Amino acid sequence: MKKLEGKVALVTGSGRGIGRCVALQLAEEGARLVINDLDQAPADEVVAEIRAAGGEAVACVGSVTVPDFAERFVQTAVKHFGGIDIIVNNAGFTWDNVIQKMSDEQWYAIIDCHLTAPFRILRAAQPIISALAKKEAAEGREVLRKVVNISSGAAGGNAGQSNYSAAKAGILGMTKTLAKEWGRLKVNVNAVAFGFIETRLTQALAGDESKTVNIEGREIKVGIQQAYIDNASRAIALGRPGKPEEAAGAVVLLCLPGSDFVSGQTLYCGGGPGGNF
Repeated sequence: MKKLEGKVALVTGSGRGIGRCVALQLAEEGARLVINDLDQAPADEVVAEIRAAGGEAVACVGSVTVPDFAERFVQTAVKHFGGIDIIVNNAGFTWDNVIQKMSDEQWYAIIDCHLTAPFRILRAAQPIISALAKKEAAEGREVLRKVVNISSGAAGGNAGQSNYSAAKAGILGMTKTLAKEWGRLKVNVNAVAFGFIETRLTQALAGDESKTVNIEGREIKVGIQQAYIDNASRAIALGRPGKPEEAAGAVVLLCLPGSDFVSGQTLYCGGGPGGNF
């Protein structure tokens, strides 16, 4: 039997990158997935991939920052699968600048995505999880549920990222708080802090070229100069950036039954000491 057979997992930002890998790995363990992406096509592709492998998945498309998204997201899980067992708050992006040049729009866009959205999702999920936990307790059953919030090595401070660093530090405080609040509901709440992981946001640039991605109507510059990647790789104990599949593996570890007595913790996934990014 698969380790997550029948469990219901919600993963934000799971149409691409690390989130996609998290969703696919959870599905391999038997979980039923609610897939989220800003765009319909990537979400539908992941749903189709999971279904083609014999799993179950549905899409809930839209921005995690929209005020009514959280309720729609959790209700998608309840409507299609009857409950919630795993929540992975993964969706995110960076929009960097030094503080004297950072606009209010840049600040709030990153705070809203990385900190406010997880707060709203967990708030919306609480009544559902609480009702299920009370029912299971009355039946004499202990059912462990999992929340994994995504942080970053940048939570310790990173030049040009006051917005991102603040959000990623904030999610660690929220993680510890929810671990205390939700322990009575038999929910493990942990975080994974990523170091340098290869994604479309950290792709190498050639020379002076500039790349952008469109995120909610904003053209956000992405990519890193190869020299910076080389220097960062030398600082990582394992000598290279991580792959999305490896980053996802750290998240899935905290969703499996083997982590049933782990809560309020942060797992650093950055290739060893020196891997902060």
